[in-house]
Formats: sequence, structure tokens, C-alpha cells
Amino acid sequence: MYQLKSVQGLPISLEEAWEFLCAPENLKTITPDYMGFNILSGTEDKMFQGQIIQYIVTPVANIKTKWVTEITHVQDKEYFVDEQRFGPYQLWHHKHFLEVTDGGIIMRDVVDYKLPGGILGQMAHPIMVLPKLKEIFHYRADKLASIFGKLEHIPTTLQFNSF
Repeated sequence: MYQLKSVQGLPISLEEAWEFLCAPENLKTITPDYMGFNILSGTEDKMFQGQIIQYIVTPVANIKTKWVTEITHVQDKEYFVDEQRFGPYQLWHHKHFLEVTDGGIIMRDVVDYKLPGGILGQMAHPIMVLPKLKEIFHYRADKLASIFGKLEHIPTTLQFNSF
């Protein structure tokens, strides 16, 4: 099992952050273009518990991968959780938290994930998966900062752990 934690401060209101992050179509905006992110279904309504979102991504070697996500928990303007139901991971559980702070909000993400393939998946993690996740989350932080700005008193951090 692996865990990714990220923290970022944005100089926007809680309402503005929630509106942006809870619109599934905005995920394409904060995903690197080379990943070929394409939503197939599930963005017709505002985010709700039980929502299924289907999309295609091309994370490695131009190989298209279908990913199906379920929004399993939503607490208005506080947090939501998405879980992979079908896709490249054995487990993907992504918690998104928002918290008001001086001058804006703090956005915290915690992703618990497990790779398929047993020992081969573990061997692939430091070579292929971890560098790609770091790249994607750094891109996302940079993109959000370019759209909204950043709070100087909240350093953007990215931390990985394995269990």
C-alpha cells in the first residue's frame, strides 16, 4: 500500500474552490495534456454521493486506459471522496479536503493506493508509478496556482509513504 498527501493554499473563497473542484469536467483542466484525459460519462449533474464518472486516460506509452470512479462521500464545502471502481490500480481511494484559512483555503488530498501485480507492481512503483504521480500532482498544483494564485504562507507540499 502507498499513500500520497498533498497540501496547497489558494487565495479563493471556500465556495469558489468547492465549485471548481466538484465539477468533474475541471479534472481535465488540471491534468497534463499528454495524458489524453477524456470524460466519457457522469458529468451531467453536480457532484453527488454515488455518482459514477467514466473516462479514458493515456498515462504511459500511449496506452489508453479506461478509469471508472465512484464519488462515495460528499460533505458540502468540506470534503469528498472518489474511489476507482475500474482502472489501473488495485485500490485507489482519494480524499479531497477543503479548509478555510487566512486569505483563502487550504486544499488537502490524501490518496491511498495499491498496485496490481504483486512483487512486479512493487518493483514498478519507484520506476514508473511514483515519478508519474509526482509529475501529475506537481502539474495540478502549478495549474491551480496559475488559475487562482497561491497563498504564500501555506507551502505547497507533496509527500509519499509506503506501508
